[in-house]
Amino acid sequence: MRLPENPAHAFLPYPAVPVEHAAAGPLAGLSFAVKDLFDVAGYPTGGGNPLLLALSGIKTTTAPTVQKLLDAGARFIGKTHTDELAFSMNGRNAHFGTPVNGGAPDRIPGGSSSGSAAAVSNRLCDFALGSDTGGSVRAPASHCGLFGIRPTHGRISLDRCLDLSPSFDTCGFFARDSRTFGRVADVLLGADATPLPQRVRLLRPEDVWGLLGKEVAAALAPSLVRVETVAGAAQRCDAALDSFDKMYWSFRHLQGREAWMADGPFIERFAPPLGPGVAERFAWSKQVTDAQVDAATRFRGAYHRHLAELLGNDGVLVMPTMPDVAPLLAADESELEAYRNAAIKMLCLSGLAGFPQVTLPLASRLGAPLGISLLGPAGCDRSLLTLAAAIASS
Repeated sequence: MRLPENPAHAFLPYPAVPVEHAAAGPLAGLSFAVKDLFDVAGYPTGGGNPLLLALSGIKTTTAPTVQKLLDAGARFIGKTHTDELAFSMNGRNAHFGTPVNGGAPDRIPGGSSSGSAAAVSNRLCDFALGSDTGGSVRAPASHCGLFGIRPTHGRISLDRCLDLSPSFDTCGFFARDSRTFGRVADVLLGADATPLPQRVRLLRPEDVWGLLGKEVAAALAPSLVRVETVAGAAQRCDAALDSFDKMYWSFRHLQGREAWMADGPFIERFAPPLGPGVAERFAWSKQVTDAQVDAATRFRGAYHRHLAELLGNDGVLVMPTMPDVAPLLAADESELEAYRNAAIKMLCLSGLAGFPQVTLPLASRLGAPLGISLLGPAGCDRSLLTLAAAIASS
């Protein structure tokens, strides 16, 4: 951490090591933080686990995505907390604590990019890098009142970043305002190979909206009107294939198998103490069968084709980001797990398809932030952000 204080418990207390950045560039004047999955020269990479941190050593090479930001003039100020091994969505870390949600301090920040969201929402930096496998940028962005993106799978480099589930892992980022969000996007995303047209075909997936409680749907209604004012009236559609249960289990089985392949050897060799929820998820992941993986792989291919056909090159889904505002800090593990499972049914759409999703901080409920999302076809990331900025400024 390169700040004199850490009031939001967003940063790892690593000794401050200078990290050079360009004196000028498109991100000059902006500060940023990096989730502790990405390598930064002069720092360890702990992945939210004390034993992994002890084994890390000091890195001598910076992850290419972090280096891009430095070369564009952004100033690095520290590495941020992550949920343990990035395999959680609530922001609690049994070893390192819970970062403070700057949009609702009495509620969890969401994870696993918890520290990055806390750093931005508490105005400790201008933007921050996170990763999103099953919702780890979109969930904390919605909970903390931030703009956040899960890009098209593979669009932003994850070289020199710890894996969780490589066929789902993406590099995303947070910002408080759409202008900063766009500046970072220009550097990390560049121009779209397949941009959205000037006038998109807005789609409202009734099946996804139907997962919400009445109070949450009512809280999001003004935001939906705001989106339609800019993008036009939304056509009704269904976005799921077969059922949400089929979508959920296909995602879980693939994520679980890959998570065990990524971290299972470390867990079995060293038997590190794992926190609540994380330990159970890895134990479950170890039991995923080849038959389950094969079925899930076939389903993922079918879902990709289904959503690609629905969206074409001009379709954009407008949908809730999360089932509700962030749970309270006092929520127990069973409440958090139930919330996580409900969230995955919404979040797995872009994950299974590999398509980009942007969440906008346009709503609130019970005094806490609540995001609404735009999900577009593969490769439209930058133009999707342009649409999001037009909506945010409307």
